[in-house]
Amino acid sequence: MKNNYMRYLLSLFTILLIIWTISCSGRPGQKTGQEINPDPISPGDEEVQLISIISPSENSEFRLGSQIQVVITPRGSGNLPDSVVIFFNGSRAGSVKSSPWEFPVAPLLNTTTGRKSLRVIAYRNGKARTTVTRSVLILSNIVPKRNGYRIINTFPHDRNAFTQGLFYYDGLLYEGTGETGSNLREVELSTGRILRQLNLDPSLFGEGITLYQDRIYQVTWTSQVGFVYDRSTFRQINKIYYQTQGWGLTTLDDKIVMSDGTNTLYFIDPEMFNVVSRREVYDNEKKVDQLNELEYINGEIWANIWNTDLIARIDPGSGKVIAYIDLQGILNDPQVDTRENVLNGIAYDKDNKRIFVTGKNWPRLFEIKITE
Repeated sequence: MKNNYMRYLLSLFTILLIIWTISCSGRPGQKTGQEINPDPISPGDEEVQLISIISPSENSEFRLGSQIQVVITPRGSGNLPDSVVIFFNGSRAGSVKSSPWEFPVAPLLNTTTGRKSLRVIAYRNGKARTTVTRSVLILSNIVPKRNGYRIINTFPHDRNAFTQGLFYYDGLLYEGTGETGSNLREVELSTGRILRQLNLDPSLFGEGITLYQDRIYQVTWTSQVGFVYDRSTFRQINKIYYQTQGWGLTTLDDKIVMSDGTNTLYFIDPEMFNVVSRREVYDNEKKVDQLNELEYINGEIWANIWNTDLIARIDPGSGKVIAYIDLQGILNDPQVDTRENVLNGIAYDKDNKRIFVTGKNWPRLFEIKITE
């Protein structure tokens, strides 16, 4: 019995030793999410970094469309990599295999503004050994113009409308309002008269609206839920959900564009309301934050910048600001404190090339022309 028991213990120990060896090898038994080295090397080798990035440094700034020169240095003459592969913003930019360890990221890869990742992977004996990453910032390559305005017409606007979204269609204005009593409304332009109104649940703070294929989309501020309505009846067709705050909406071709109060624009598939792509908006000096109500006009996205008198004209392809429209003083009314009831609301009459703007609780809506 004792010998059988000893043989049993020896067998059990052998099995446990095999399991431990397999587990530590990075093969079956590896925890999900751990980095697996495709070619394990000795602990001493693991501590050796094959390369460092000399340039660019972390958070270096570059201009849109410029070349980004990557300079790498090996960490030891006896530890040279076989090759180094460079990735920019998730795309393979190229590789370098010998001195000088430098590589120019082509301008064709540097096409959008914002924070981008630079990832460099060093290989030895055909296996990835060292990964080094940097973040770089891409600014606009132009100084944005400064536009003024000229008032063409003035129309009545409901003083109780805390304007969050606005668009023009077939001779009528459609407006989404926020605060207590948020609603969606159809408005007669010439009189400001409300023709139809749909009230939101009191718990919701209404935000941007847009029209896509005779359906009106409306988002709410912090509830991460929005609604799709039939334009002709205001009947709710669907609910939509998203992971950010909801601020402004507009339609660009077959996509809906949403702002969330940051400098990011989200390009969204209207059917499933999934984010397809993003743009980080920058001018030539900084990110352009607090993007609010949106309107697509002649190939540009126009965005109210919350708490300012400015509208940013944004190139949707690159994210750069083309121009700022300064509407300071457009509402010359001592009864309205525009520091609280700020400029917000842009609508475009595509057929007649008319631009309309208003603000939160403003008594008037303006048709304007942009001046250089």
